[in-house]
Amino acid sequence: MTSRAVERRRAASPAADAGVSVGRPPWWLVAVCVLLTAAVSWALLAGTWVGALDDRVAAVVGGWDLRHAPAYPLLWVFTQFGGRVTILVVLAVLVGYLFWRWRTVVPLLRVVLALALLTAVVYAFKYGMGRTAPAYPGSYFHRDGESFPSGHVANAVLMWGVARWLAVDCALPVRTQRAFRRLSLAGPVLAAVSVLVLDFHWVTDVVVGAAVGVILLGVVHTLDAFVLSRWVRARAGRESA
Repeated sequence: MTSRAVERRRAASPAADAGVSVGRPPWWLVAVCVLLTAAVSWALLAGTWVGALDDRVAAVVGGWDLRHAPAYPLLWVFTQFGGRVTILVVLAVLVGYLFWRWRTVVPLLRVVLALALLTAVVYAFKYGMGRTAPAYPGSYFHRDGESFPSGHVANAVLMWGVARWLAVDCALPVRTQRAFRRLSLAGPVLAAVSVLVLDFHWVTDVVVGAAVGVILLGVVHTLDAFVLSRWVRARAGRESA
């Protein structure tokens, strides 16, 4: 494990002067997202005005019928900013390069941890809520429903956030760090807007998907700081002793 070499490179990197941060969400934002997720979930199950808002938005979007419009292929490409395969391909290249460059498994462990948490939490919500997509109006909850929350949006927030973190933390060139920072911001927006205007998801699916992504990004940062990185450094220390 070459964590000390990475830290020396990071200290010498101009990233700090360039204002590039790892993108760890502040605790208050994570807390707000937890409250938002709980409130929207309860509101949907209780049949409050939130569901009616979803209906109104879906009625407008459905009238556009963009699934059958010439713009559909481009909008579908935008949805892939939240596609798991697309993001994992990028992360595989990034993690592979970092392992080759620094001989460190920390980036891989962070990605695996994020992916495991994402899968467990998002699908627990999907199967627990059983919410159907806008294509099935009037049937909001069904045992086969998997619309809530949007996995594409949660995936975009969390996994592009991890990619940005790795690029900055491992002191890649500032231009690369800035590129991943832009992806961590633009990727979730493009994924959210595209799945919404294509009528793949309700607006609350998108909102809670983003909130869950922020929460999980904060959790992964915390677990890394208190468990993962310390464990790897401890192993490295024993091996070099």
